[in-house]
Amino acid sequence: RSGRTVAGRFQTKGFGMSAYFIFDNIKVHNQEAIDRYIREAPATVAAFGGKYRAIFGQTLVVEGDPNGDWKPKLPVIIEFPSFEKAKAWYFSDMYRPLKELRTGAQDSTGVLIEGLPPMPWFVKLFGRFMKPRY
Repeated sequence: RSGRTVAGRFQTKGFGMSAYFIFDNIKVHNQEAIDRYIREAPATVAAFGGKYRAIFGQTLVVEGDPNGDWKPKLPVIIEFPSFEKAKAWYFSDMYRPLKELRTGAQDSTGVLIEGLPPMPWFVKLFGRFMKPRY
């Protein structure tokens, strides 16, 4: 079982699975460096097929202790077409200098999460016509 993912059980040949980076930018130490990062990083994300899905949006802790350890400050969510593309971006020569700039200029946390594959077209189609029989 080691190394298997829950999403891996849902993989369907021919259907890609997106992946999401969730970063929380906790404390900025060098605003000038972060301003440069904000100007330059989007081009690297786009080069690997990534799209920003949330940037510094409002948050609400809905589970757990709202006064606990996790209090998102400045969250960012970036979607990539696949887990492999997401890793390729994060570890790329193109992004490396900006990653070093960002991590040296602020305290942050980040995680990469594999998404589920899109629902096959036939499931969507038949789902429209099939009604539950209670």
